[in-house]
Amino acid sequence: MLISEIYSSLQGEGLLTGTPSVFVRTSGCNLRCWFCDTPYTSWEPEGEDWAVEEVVEEVERLQQWDRLPACRDHGRQGACSTSPIRHVVITGGEPMLFAELIPLTQRLRGAGMHITIETAGTLFLPVECDLMSISPKLASSTPLAERAARWTARHESTRHRPDVIRQLIRDYEYQLKFVIDTRAELAEVDDWLGEFSEADRRRVLLMPQGTDQQTLVAIAQWLELYCHEQGFVFCPRKHIEWYGARRGT
Repeated sequence: MLISEIYSSLQGEGLLTGTPSVFVRTSGCNLRCWFCDTPYTSWEPEGEDWAVEEVVEEVERLQQWDRLPACRDHGRQGACSTSPIRHVVITGGEPMLFAELIPLTQRLRGAGMHITIETAGTLFLPVECDLMSISPKLASSTPLAERAARWTARHESTRHRPDVIRQLIRDYEYQLKFVIDTRAELAEVDDWLGEFSEADRRRVLLMPQGTDQQTLVAIAQWLELYCHEQGFVFCPRKHIEWYGARRGT
């Protein structure tokens, strides 16, 4: 499978925010969100082919806490421990593109790892997973034709797969994480949830779009209040606050 990077850090988003984790980032995506914060896995995919065994070996190497940014930068204090990290996050790009994800998750489960998979919810594989982190793409995610004409139609026709969403939330523990850029998108989230009455609103997370703290804070000022009023979970991008928008964090 094509791998962009593997590193250890603190989970910065979602229900497991703050959890020390090893991240496996695959490269390649079937969508092209205009705001993608990892263009090196989508618009300009890069990486190397790794065998499943090689990925597992690297995850095991990175389970040591002294490789976490927080521990490297500030010493082995506070959250740093001597016990191996037990959480792994498989992200992308879109990891569900790779059939190798099936044996990889089986190996990681056999090693006693807690597995989170981050996906747009447009593809399904029968993987081992403890938390399926689904990030449905709203209409506003579609890139303008002026940027990439062939991707505009392809993205729009692919971004919403109700059959896949239903199978994922039926078969796995899940969170639904929506990227919000403007207030206008809130109505579309409500429409989306109206289509999926089985979705637990307590597992619906709204996250501000942005890769700098100033933008994130500006959106959070109104988005956090909206989440409180509607019973959603506000999802800050804590890794941006902690480390900035840089790889390996």
